[in-house]
Amino acid sequence: MTKVGIFGVNGRMGRKLVEATLEFDNVSIGAATVREGSSLINTDVGELVGREQYGVTINTESDYSAEKDQNQSKCSLVWIDFTLPEALEAHVEMCRRNNSNMVIGVTGLSDEQKTLLENAAQDIAIVYATNFSTGVNLMNSLLRTAAKTMGTYADIEITESHHRFKKDAPSGTAITMGEFISEGLGVNLSDVAEYDRNHIVGERKAGSIGFSSLRAGDIVGEHTALFADIGERLEITHKATDRLTFAKGAVRAAAWLGDKRKGLFDMQDVLGFK
Repeated sequence: MTKVGIFGVNGRMGRKLVEATLEFDNVSIGAATVREGSSLINTDVGELVGREQYGVTINTESDYSAEKDQNQSKCSLVWIDFTLPEALEAHVEMCRRNNSNMVIGVTGLSDEQKTLLENAAQDIAIVYATNFSTGVNLMNSLLRTAAKTMGTYADIEITESHHRFKKDAPSGTAITMGEFISEGLGVNLSDVAEYDRNHIVGERKAGSIGFSSLRAGDIVGEHTALFADIGERLEITHKATDRLTFAKGAVRAAAWLGDKRKGLFDMQDVLGFK
């Protein structure tokens, strides 16, 4: 049995992570945290999502230390973090101190924060992904194949839509799509990405990968990669209608991490696509 800790259970994804964990037979909740001063402190996690009492109360991070499980002397919590970039360093350091593995779905990370994960993975096991959906990760594999086949002559565009509250653009999922496409092309994404075409005059730049973002209403997440030639086009699309699909993927990753000692992994590893 894998026990998980969930950072930020007051958030949209935090609540979904609680719901998802309750659906797994081989994963249980060992801890749940919120910020200082939250009205949810001391609330039972089951009651948080409209279920019966679960037996684990919500606490602040400062009040909780990831102690080793009393019943399994070598088993500590696997922490799941879908909070914000500014909280990531503190969460990673807490897990390193306590030898706790992590599942990280925080998007909009800087290069320095990605380096932080690489360094932490020398001590603990981490699954980091911009999207934990099975469908999105299968799509990424398809995009790499499409790029190898059509990428040398087709125009490539990535479009993504999310709810009005999303803080980063393009989405982490869209950037990862671009990375898989550029891998199929044998180029670096940073050399071919076009994130802003404002005030650009002239034809489309050959070999570029364009990104477009829409933020509106309560859109959970929609992503499309377009490979367009003269006379035909291929569109590969994924649409999410419930954040629970991301949460289930994260919990699945936590269970997969249970016996790992250290290393940096992604959902391609978890799903066996590599």
